[in-house]
Amino acid sequence: MAEFFQFLMSGLTVGAVYALVALGFTLVYNASDVINFAQGEFVMLGGMVTVFVAAAGVPLPLAALIAVVAAVAVGLLLYWLAIEPARGASAVTLIIITIGASILLRGAAQILFDKQFHKLPSFSGDAPVNLFGAAVQPQSFWVLGGTAVIVLLLYAFLERTLLGKAVLATAANRLAARLVGINTATVMALAFGGSAAIGAIAGILITPITLTSYDVGTLLALKGFAAAMLGGMGNPLGAVAGGLLLGLLEAFGAGYISSTYKDAFAFIVILVVLFAMPRGLFGRRVVERV
Repeated sequence: MAEFFQFLMSGLTVGAVYALVALGFTLVYNASDVINFAQGEFVMLGGMVTVFVAAAGVPLPLAALIAVVAAVAVGLLLYWLAIEPARGASAVTLIIITIGASILLRGAAQILFDKQFHKLPSFSGDAPVNLFGAAVQPQSFWVLGGTAVIVLLLYAFLERTLLGKAVLATAANRLAARLVGINTATVMALAFGGSAAIGAIAGILITPITLTSYDVGTLLALKGFAAAMLGGMGNPLGAVAGGLLLGLLEAFGAGYISSTYKDAFAFIVILVVLFAMPRGLFGRRVVERV
């Protein structure tokens, strides 16, 4: 039983990070129909900027805030310099643009920072907490709690604020949103900035556990995209569920089968789900009138 809870907490912790990355994908996709494969680089920026700013003597909370602001600035620049000028381009073109942005950010981080792995101190110390016989790192509770807070804040923003309703309107029908006076360009810029902030927070939360380097964003982007597809692309709650499920699949697959195949095991299950339900577990069925 202790082993089961160990795998459970490990899977939930990693899955929470995947969920945040998937939320970033979903936020941008809903507002602009763009699949942003540079999303993983925002996670990298959150961790790396925090590490280097903190190493310069800045208190950790302030360093984390600077990292989030830096990531948001990069997200806005990505939209203004790359996505907005290409509006009207095909989906494939926009995907290639985001992949190119990912490569550019990874190369810039390699030059600006270094190629080494870096770690942040745990927010609440390193003494493990005993939970049903499992030794759980205190940082895992920060990751899970931080993810829950972000999900709740995002829900409140989308459902309870005028700007959030503008985002939902743009996601539902961009032309109709423009016709009623919504500035869809501002909404899309907000989506890119918000997704960058979510990614950076994920990087800050997970760095004390998994370390960070200039190239960690590539795999995280793939896992986050897989989680978004598994839950249903465009569905925020589906993104969270898909991320947690993916993390659990990896943890239990590595624990009970083999750690060598943990990535393959998770993606095989995802492929099976998508073959059976192409829109994911919680994807909405689209009806077109002809």
